[in-house]
Amino acid sequence: MNTLKAEKRDMKTKAKKLRREGFVTGVIFGKELEEAIPLQITVKDAERFLKNGGKGSKVTLEVDGTSMEALVKEVDYNPLKRQILEMDFQTLVKGEKVHSTAEIVLLNHDKIQEGVIEKVLNEVSYRALPESLVEKIEIDVASLKVGDTIKVGDLPIASDKNVDLMTDPEAVVVTVMEVHNTVPETEETEEEAQTE
Repeated sequence: MNTLKAEKRDMKTKAKKLRREGFVTGVIFGKELEEAIPLQITVKDAERFLKNGGKGSKVTLEVDGTSMEALVKEVDYNPLKRQILEMDFQTLVKGEKVHSTAEIVLLNHDKIQEGVIEKVLNEVSYRALPESLVEKIEIDVASLKVGDTIKVGDLPIASDKNVDLMTDPEAVVVTVMEVHNTVPETEETEEEAQTE
């Protein structure tokens, strides 16, 4: 499990100021905590962690010398500045199910011979005990053909008895569409008119 260092945040300091100083703000909450703890994490540490982890990842959070097993609940970005703004965490309690999401990752889409892959769903929502949490669902699409569809119910997570699926099993994850390269007739007639 990845480790991420964080410090308790002084709420007198505004989030904007902290971000200018190179920090990502956040919060950790959970049943075993008396109250949510506001956090600040260096941008460098946050970026390093997010290279391999993200929303739905398990993490050992070190807050001022105390280690806590946690789940990344939310990551907020500023897409224009490509900047991480906030990371929220939930403490993991042994024997207690937690709501999470698993990211869907498509493998080998460059090997598709015909058709175009359309990814309809980016993540699957579910509940599970800490030891059964799933970060990513990898789907090898190399053998898919035009007309093929994979639904949530077809994924391994759907048959895992330790996982309570929240996303509809009938929801389409990925489908292969036919490529249409036909030129509209109006353009063809215009070209013909020019050559005459």
